[in-house]
Amino acid sequence: MLAAFPPELRCAPMPDENEARETDLVAEWPFPVAATLGSAVRAKGIEQELRARLPFPRRGDLAVEAGRITLRLSHEKALQFEAARAIVDKTLEGIAALPVLPREIEDILTVTGHERLKWTRDGRLRSAGTRTVKLRGRAKAVTFHVFDPRQVEDLLDRDLVAIWREEDRQTVAENRRRAAGKAALTRAGKGAPKTAPRGGARRDKTAKPSLAEWDAFASDGLLR
Repeated sequence: MLAAFPPELRCAPMPDENEARETDLVAEWPFPVAATLGSAVRAKGIEQELRARLPFPRRGDLAVEAGRITLRLSHEKALQFEAARAIVDKTLEGIAALPVLPREIEDILTVTGHERLKWTRDGRLRSAGTRTVKLRGRAKAVTFHVFDPRQVEDLLDRDLVAIWREEDRQTVAENRRRAAGKAALTRAGKGAPKTAPRGGARRDKTAKPSLAEWDAFASDGLLR
């Protein structure tokens, strides 16, 4: 029969991590779902924007999960906690107007990078300005267009992307018809017989004139 463990050697349960941090300072906000415009890429961009606004040591104290934003610091960092909470409050106030980045608008509108660039160049997709960033691993900074979220929402409501794609298909078809017609005319021109140049055949400068009584004119000295 196995001997029972003496009381002093029995393993006590480990304290729950959440219970151990019950004394921490915690602030919570609902995640601004409407500002994402239905895009998981923009949702991640909003999270990155919130972290970027915080001082570097405080960025790891912010968590975004289950539709909530949570800021947690220990009581010993009460001043840093209040400063970070104020930053998050201010950032969330204007988050709906946060410019839409290229990769975000492609995800929101379900368009390709080629379509985004083309429609930006021809003015259908209006730029709200440019942003220049230095990407890790690149020697040069990168400048790109950003977009107004209100305009993007209007594009979604009016389904303008479908209209623009149909316009582009018609333009491509018309250009192909014109190119085919031009090519047909070129081929027809190459196969046609050559005609004499306008103004009659070129005269041979060495041929003798066939004017009647030419010798009489020459003898009278009229052509000298």
